[in-house]
Amino acid sequence: MNNTYKFIAKYLCLATITFLLPSCEKFLEEPPSKTSSLVVKTTAQLDALLNNQNSFYTEESRTNIYSTDDYGLTTDLYNAGRGVFSSMATFQFMLWDTQYLPDDTRESFWSGEYKKIFTANLALNNVDKVTGTDAEKAIIKADAHFIRAYSYWELANTYCLPYTEQNKNEAGLPIKTSTSFEEPLARQPLEKVYQLIEADLVEALKTPVSLIQNGRRHWRASKAGVNAFAARYYLNRNNNAKAIEHANAALAEYSTLVDYNTEMKYGKDQSITINSGTPTAQTVVLKYPYTHDNQTDQTDMVGWKEFLYFRMLNHGSWWYIPSQDLLNLYDKDHDLRYQYHMVEGYSYDRGMTKPSYDYPGYIFFFKDKIPSGPTVAEVLLTKAEAQARSNDPSGAMATLNILRAKRLKPGAWVNLVASGKDDAIKKVIEERRREMPFVQRWFDIRRYNNNDDPNDDVVLTRSFYPFTASSVSFSETAKTYTLPKNSRRYAAPIPRTEIISSNSAIEQNSY
Repeated sequence: MNNTYKFIAKYLCLATITFLLPSCEKFLEEPPSKTSSLVVKTTAQLDALLNNQNSFYTEESRTNIYSTDDYGLTTDLYNAGRGVFSSMATFQFMLWDTQYLPDDTRESFWSGEYKKIFTANLALNNVDKVTGTDAEKAIIKADAHFIRAYSYWELANTYCLPYTEQNKNEAGLPIKTSTSFEEPLARQPLEKVYQLIEADLVEALKTPVSLIQNGRRHWRASKAGVNAFAARYYLNRNNNAKAIEHANAALAEYSTLVDYNTEMKYGKDQSITINSGTPTAQTVVLKYPYTHDNQTDQTDMVGWKEFLYFRMLNHGSWWYIPSQDLLNLYDKDHDLRYQYHMVEGYSYDRGMTKPSYDYPGYIFFFKDKIPSGPTVAEVLLTKAEAQARSNDPSGAMATLNILRAKRLKPGAWVNLVASGKDDAIKKVIEERRREMPFVQRWFDIRRYNNNDDPNDDVVLTRSFYPFTASSVSFSETAKTYTLPKNSRRYAAPIPRTEIISSNSAIEQNSY
């Protein structure tokens, strides 16, 4: 991680180039060293670092993409286009491997989130030393605490076991609260990591900034955004009262939803010829939502009016493959999320054209990004689940139906009714999957398997071929892979590069 931190110091200099061009040029001319540092003198410079949304908004979590029952690469789909699925990490993540994944050279989630933590620490370590008003400094402090809390939350829920009384002394994460290369790298107990997250969250909740300021400022900490994340955090900690409290606070400030009946629309169609040169050749048309149309222009992403904090799950392989289990949850005739986000025949776009194989793909922003930061929709789902678990099924359904009215065509199917607590919880859980496939499912399964309700436990199971570090043994008989609820594999392997660069101060998870 020392090497990561050295790289970040150079990287951050570019972010302040508008303010510090002479000093940045001098800094970049020097070789990396433990004494290289930026000279930050004003709150404006720190604000510029935190205001650079490109440094923070993407999350490269392949655990979230591949490791849950939302992901649907089957043997049939694989056999229809083996050349399409060339990344061994796909199989390793979806089959919960521990042997080969540590050596995957494309894993960047760990280092990516620690880059954000470094930036937050840079701001926190310097904010009281620079010139600027107390009000400016209060905003920077809240922002930086929020960034650090959010990234440590993401890391802990990816590389550590679920936080329970039994697991609190298990290996957590290296805790970095400064920019020093000499800060210890050993993993701290999980309890200490969560203590830091909650302490940072308390400080972030002090933000004086409203979400609406001449338009939304949702790539920075705001009252609505921090409360939305706090609602997510406390739902995960099984504190339903606190989850409802913070959800209500977020919704009181901002509760605007996108109405899929009037505001969602199709964008550019794509025509593809399948089975060319054969008697079954034909041209098919793929219909995409308008949010798909721009790969590099962030206008639609930033303009998505449900965001309370702008974060995106990013998938470099461009195919979120929905499982049949996920697809079966949608009312295909009435649910506009299915109509706009499940692109029929998307397998043709990925090259499965001769012989053709028809399978959908989940599309939100272009082919690679799905909203993962807190949104109004998520807050409503969080509130509804906390209400259901607090034995308020009618209240839970009333909250849930606010969202459904903006997602389904008008009709009797919009308003759900629950027969009791367990039925309400079941309906909310299903709605979470429809609304937020891939981005929250891994975290949700972890908490379902570690609460007091046995009815929501999830045992993950797949049938797929044996595999090695470099190949899939597709000529062999498929086998059943299972991730039971108490498996230690709910903590993903840490990249070996991080362990090596720390001189083994960082220890791998035990399985």
